[in-house]
Parts: sequence; C-alpha cells; structure tokens
Amino acid sequence: MFGRRRARHNDPMSIRMATADELPLLQDVERAAGRLFREIGMPSVADDEPLSLDVLAGYQRAGRAWVTADDAGRPVAYLIAKQVDGNLHLAQVSVHPAAARRGLGRALIDHAGAHAKDAGLPALTLITFARVPWNAPYYERCGFWSLDDAELTPGLRALRRDEAARGLDRWPRVCMRRDL
Repeated sequence: MFGRRRARHNDPMSIRMATADELPLLQDVERAAGRLFREIGMPSVADDEPLSLDVLAGYQRAGRAWVTADDAGRPVAYLIAKQVDGNLHLAQVSVHPAAARRGLGRALIDHAGAHAKDAGLPALTLITFARVPWNAPYYERCGFWSLDDAELTPGLRALRRDEAARGLDRWPRVCMRRDL
C-alpha cells in the first residue's frame, strides 16, 4: 500500500494539492496517526475524530491542503494550513505510521514554508503537544521554537482557548514559530 520512495525536501513532485475526492483518505491518515497517542497514555487524543469533510474541503478549496502520496497515488501524509495573524499556521500535519520516518512530514512543512514565503508571509506557526516526541521535539528539529505567553498573537491565543474548550489542555501544549 505504501511506496518505498523517500521524499526529498527539494522534490516538488512528491507533494501536491489534495483533491476533493481524497478528503476521506486524509481522515484515514489522521485516524491511523492518532492511534499512536494510545501507546503513550493519551487515549482521548487517539479516539478523537479527524476534522470533518466540510472543514477539510475548506482548506482544499483555499489551496492550503497538501499531500504526499505513495506510488499508487494514495495520500499517506498531509498538511493543512490557514493564515493566522499574518503568518501561515499549520493546523494539522499527519503522516500514516506505515509511511513514517521517511521525511514526509518535514517535506510538507518545508513546502508550506516555501508557499508562505512566496506569499510574503514572515513565519510558520503551530500549536502542539509539548512532551510528545513526534510533536514539539520534532518541530524543534524542523526549526521551530516555543513561544512564551508574551509572544502569542491574538489569533494564537484564540486558538488556544478553543483547544482548552475541547479538553486538549489536559496535556501541556505549546505554540511554536519558524521564521521564513
């Protein structure tokens, strides 16, 4: 199911826009990636439903839903993003566990960064779990750094409030930034 081809960070052919008919496959990738949270004692995160097809369609129509596909053309990783306070905010980055550790997530992040830079945006931002190895520590390796409370923009503060209302603050969360 998942091709062996390793994405190269500078290989634009490995990343493309998601199509509308692939949105259910993005949900499948998210569910599979989410199962890993069960192994580290975060079952409610593992059981959380992926974004709805309507929400994913909004990102896709806006031109901010990118995928990396296997050799059969089936998405195995995706990234969706939106503008928040003049930066490109990575709303979700997911890689199917069967396709992990091939540089797909990093390639998608770099692609989003190039897209943002071309659009004149100064930075990428995201919100993630502070102590999950494939979350904040991974993003640090990708050039992001943690923002302290004084550095949070109004939009990031609003996103954090929404997360808290959904119960995600049960585990430490962090806002991060990477300048372009």
